[in-house]
Formats: sequence, C-alpha cells, structure tokens
Amino acid sequence: MQRLFTSLGKIGLGLAVAGSVAQTALFNVDGGQRAVIFDRFQGVLKEVVGEGTHFLIPWVQKPILFDVRSRPRNVPVITGSKDLQTVNITLRVLFRPQLNQLPNIYTNIGVDYDERILPSITNEVLKAVVAQFDASEMITQRELVSQKVNEELTERAAHFGLILDDISLTHLTFGAEFTQAVEQKQVAQQDAERSRYLVEKAEQTKIAAIISAEGEKTAAELLAKAFGDAGEGLVELRKIEAAEDIAYQLSQSRNVIYLPQGQQMLLNIPA
Repeated sequence: MQRLFTSLGKIGLGLAVAGSVAQTALFNVDGGQRAVIFDRFQGVLKEVVGEGTHFLIPWVQKPILFDVRSRPRNVPVITGSKDLQTVNITLRVLFRPQLNQLPNIYTNIGVDYDERILPSITNEVLKAVVAQFDASEMITQRELVSQKVNEELTERAAHFGLILDDISLTHLTFGAEFTQAVEQKQVAQQDAERSRYLVEKAEQTKIAAIISAEGEKTAAELLAKAFGDAGEGLVELRKIEAAEDIAYQLSQSRNVIYLPQGQQMLLNIPA
C-alpha cells in the first residue's frame, strides 16, 4: 500500500510539473496585439506572432506584446515663425506601428517607442515648417501649414516603422505682443472703415446740397422768366393769392369780425 501511495505521489508530481511546463510554454496574443519573440540564444526573432494562443520554449523564449491599434497622442510644441513671433502649437497624431517592423522597433527603440520617437520628430518637423511662414500666414494659410506638416511628418515617421493615420493642428496661439498687435490692427481697420463711411456720407451730403441749389437756381430762373413774360398780371395774381391767405387766417380767429365791403351796419353804442 505504501508503494502504491508513493507511486501515485510521483505521478501527481509529474503531472503537476508537466502542467506547469505546459502552462509556461503557452502564451496568448489578444485582439489588436502582435508579439515579438525574444530568444536567449538567437536574440529577437524576425517573425511577428499574430493573435491567438502560441507555443514557446520555456525559460529560453519570452514574448513581447505590442498594441498595434491606432492610438492618439497630443504633442505640444513652442517654436518661432518666419517673422520671429512665438507660436504655441499642439499637434494631435493618430499612430500605429508597421507590423513587419515590430522586431526592429523592439531591437532599436523599445516597447515605449511612442515616447521616444513621436515628441522628437514632431518637434523637429513643426519647427522646420512653421519657420517657413509668417505669423499672419499661419492663420490665413492654416490648411497649407497642416498639409506640409502632414507630408513631412509622415515621411519622417516611416523611417522608424510608424504609420500616422491622422495628423491635425488642434491648438494654435501666438505670443502676447502679436495678439495685441492683431487687436490694434483690427481696431485701426474699424476706425478706417468708420472714417471712410463719414467721408462718403459727407460727399453724398455735398452732392445733395449741390443738386438742391441747382434746383432752386432753376426755379428762380423760371420765376424770373415768368415775371418777365406775364408782367403786371402775375403780380396781381400773387396779390390775390396773398389776400386770400390773409382772409383765411383772419376767419379762423375768434376775436375778429369780418364785414363785407359795401354793406353798412349800425352799431347801437350807448351815450
């Protein structure tokens, strides 16, 4: 019986050891990941391991997992424009590694390749591109600036085995002096527009006055001509019109009594 228990114990121990060895010989690669195998004798193997469960040699090989999905990263940069203005830019980059370059990335850079590469190349490219534009051009030609940054940064990242799916300028500000100068320029433009409006208004008023004066002159000439042609008849007509106007005004007054001409009225005035 004792021999039986001893045999069972050995079998159990063997199964435990075998299970432990089998467990250490397996590793999983989840969705969105890839693995690179480090071999203690051969170094980093060139083969990239895909998703699923895989075998390796325990204590000899070790898997290094990489996240190969696109990930965002914001990189702030302070640089200078062509006209020596301070420019604060934040660049948002959506990046992922090239799958066939993972062994080289691990060998030459490491798992934290994004921390080592992206800030460096982004800083370099942004400073080179921004130096080609004045501060005002950075605002008016922002799309062109973004295009140049996209082209040069994509090419630069490819040398390190990185793919940039999207690059965008999310933040763009300038120094206090330039901002104040822009505000003063806007105020000056508004004042110039207001002055131009006042000048145009005065010009229109002048034209209106000239037209009115010419109209009065023409009217006076016509009246003078009418007086010359009609003679005394026109003067009498004007007198009659004036008398009618005076009579109308008197008739509206309550303290005035109008007596028709040619009629007599006896007023009994007590002695």
